[in-house]
Amino acid sequence: MAENETQECITEHERILQEIESTDTACVGPTLRSIYDDQPNAHKRFMEKLDARIRNHDREIEKMCNFHHQGFVDAITELLKVRADAEKLMGQVTDTNRRLQESGREVTCQTEEVIRCRIQQRNMATTVEKLQLCIPVLEMYSKLKEQLESKRYYAALKTMEQLEKVFIPRVSQYRFCQIMAENLPRLREEIKEISMSDLKDFLESIRKHSDKVGETAMRQAQQHRTFNSAVAKQASTGHYNKPVYTLNGQTHTHNGLMMDEDTGDEDEGDEEILTAQDLVDFSPVYRCLHIYTVLGDRETFENYYRKQRKKQARLVLQPQANMHETVEGYRRYFNQIVGFFVVEDHILHATQGLVTRAFTDEVWNMALSKIIAVLRTHSSYCDDPDLVLELKNLIVIFADTLQGYGFPVSRLFDLLFEVRDQYNETLLKKWALVFREIFELDNYSPIPVETEEEYILVVSRFPFHDAEIEKQDFPKKLPMSQSVPQIYTQVKELIYASLKFSESLHRSSTEIDDMLRKSTNLLLTRTLSSCLQNLIKKPHIGLTELVQIIINTTHLEQACKYLEEFITNITNVSPETVHTTRLYGLSTFKDARHAAEGEIYTKLNQKIDEFIQLADYEWGMAESDGRASGYLMDLINFLRSTFQVFTHLPNNNNDHASMSGKVAQTACMSACKHLSTSLMQMLLDTELKQISMGAIQQFNLDVIQCELFASSEPVPGFQGDTLQLAFIDLRQLLDLFMVWDWSTYLADYGQPTSKYLRVNPATALALLEKMKDTSKKNNIFSQFRKNDRDKQKLIETVVKQLRSLVNG
Repeated sequence: MAENETQECITEHERILQEIESTDTACVGPTLRSIYDDQPNAHKRFMEKLDARIRNHDREIEKMCNFHHQGFVDAITELLKVRADAEKLMGQVTDTNRRLQESGREVTCQTEEVIRCRIQQRNMATTVEKLQLCIPVLEMYSKLKEQLESKRYYAALKTMEQLEKVFIPRVSQYRFCQIMAENLPRLREEIKEISMSDLKDFLESIRKHSDKVGETAMRQAQQHRTFNSAVAKQASTGHYNKPVYTLNGQTHTHNGLMMDEDTGDEDEGDEEILTAQDLVDFSPVYRCLHIYTVLGDRETFENYYRKQRKKQARLVLQPQANMHETVEGYRRYFNQIVGFFVVEDHILHATQGLVTRAFTDEVWNMALSKIIAVLRTHSSYCDDPDLVLELKNLIVIFADTLQGYGFPVSRLFDLLFEVRDQYNETLLKKWALVFREIFELDNYSPIPVETEEEYILVVSRFPFHDAEIEKQDFPKKLPMSQSVPQIYTQVKELIYASLKFSESLHRSSTEIDDMLRKSTNLLLTRTLSSCLQNLIKKPHIGLTELVQIIINTTHLEQACKYLEEFITNITNVSPETVHTTRLYGLSTFKDARHAAEGEIYTKLNQKIDEFIQLADYEWGMAESDGRASGYLMDLINFLRSTFQVFTHLPNNNNDHASMSGKVAQTACMSACKHLSTSLMQMLLDTELKQISMGAIQQFNLDVIQCELFASSEPVPGFQGDTLQLAFIDLRQLLDLFMVWDWSTYLADYGQPTSKYLRVNPATALALLEKMKDTSKKNNIFSQFRKNDRDKQKLIETVVKQLRSLVNG
């Protein structure tokens, strides 16, 4: 084992020595450390082995040196020989170098120049390269400046965007690009401010031009409506059989001729329909919208635009204080409103979302409420029917125009019904003045007709038909006065005026028929009736005029059926329709007739009172004059002449005869009753204290004249002594006092067959008291006459009995 270990140790030492010989000295440490890590005293054996190896290498070196020594000596000898040649060569090289340096100095200078040129060339190439990068930036920036100067702001924003995203990043290291980049936000703000300023100018301009835009739109709507009416009319008459089509505002037929929309006539004009875009430059709005959209601030712009337009809408809706005075005031008001909404409609369809349908509907509903309130207020101030009619036409065109742009206008047509009522009121006021003028200019006498032409003229104006009058020769007289055909004509004129308002209201024939009938009824029952009542009450209207008024109202009443036919012919609505309104003219004219008759009776009684006031009786006279009083004879003559007017009224037909006869009889009976009552009141007047028998006799003579008048049949048609019965109370009272038949009166009092049945005890007592006072006055003389004393006693006895009858 010891031998094996020794052999292994020797082998390990050999390996270590080979490793030391073959490796770098820096790596010997770990190898040597491994020697000390092995068996004890191993390093001694290694040192021994190392020394042996060193001695071996020394012997090899010595052998090699001995082998090469002669060659070394020979080499040194050769080297010594070469040194002289080397020094000579060194001199030659030095001289050559000197000459070369002298010759190459110029080349060096040229070489340096070439190097400098090459550097410059390289710098120029680099500069060109960099300039080629910068030039597009500068060109774009220059383009940006030109666009800003030419106010092409939207293009300028696009250029800015290209500069920021494409061009400036390529050369961002340069200072001028940094300045450009810093300027772009400021330029954007300037563009925003400029575009907003342009928008404000546009809003101000559009507010001024809304009138023109609205005028054009309303004129086109009116032309379109007129053209459609003409087409419908031609189609209904069968003369229109060629279809038409519209192109660029012109209507063409298939024969190649152009028709103007407002006339429908063939025309070779080339006028085109103007639109809002033709009248207004909307580019500021589009430009501003695009700018704010590009800048990402579209919502701000939309809110600002809508807010400003709402403010403008409120300004447009404010009417002028005197707008109701002229139709131009209304037209300007409507033109501005239409212009506003036409512009909004164009903006709605030309832009995407700047205004929405909800926004326009909101503004329209607000405007519609304001418009209706304004029209209600201002139309109420208007008292000219022509102006109200013009207002109605404007409202219709206004509604049609906006309806064509999609705005709901049903409330405007509802408003027209209110305006129609106002129109009817103004018509009634105007026609009231017309009727008053007709009544003032009327002569209240039958219409004289000299020739057949005159007769035809009258009959053409008023539906008068009378077979007996037609058979008469010319000249002749028609029963009514001039006012009758004039009134009838004016009623038809009002129907035409009402019909004008009903046009274009999109109403059925039945509704129009109902409107016309209601308007006519208002005219008859309110206006004409009031004018007739006022006419009848006028003091200058005499009995003859009142009688003529009665005749006139009769003819007007008979003409009402022709007015119904006239309305039916206009509206083509059968009068048998369930809901058809009837004319109330019959009651109107009947009421006027009754009022005229009452006024006749009143005026006649007033005239009688005037004559009665002229009575001047001497109530204490001893005996009568033997003839009737002068005032009474004048009164009777007046009554005779008055009733002759009644009897001479034209009674060419039975209606006139019966009417005039009835009025005359009633007037005559009323006059006689009023005269009898007035005479009775004169006798029983409380201020009259004494009446003599002579005064009674004189009064009796006057009553006899009244009875003679009644019996003379001043008005034909009374049966028997009907008219005389008006004086029966006076007659029986006077007979009682004249005959002094108190015994009979007192004995038969209360009996149906009494001779003095109509004498009231109180009346007899009052009159007897007046005569008793007269007897007392003459008592000094009468006491010496037995007859007078007996009469006085009889009076006292009768007075007592009459008092008992009155008290009983």
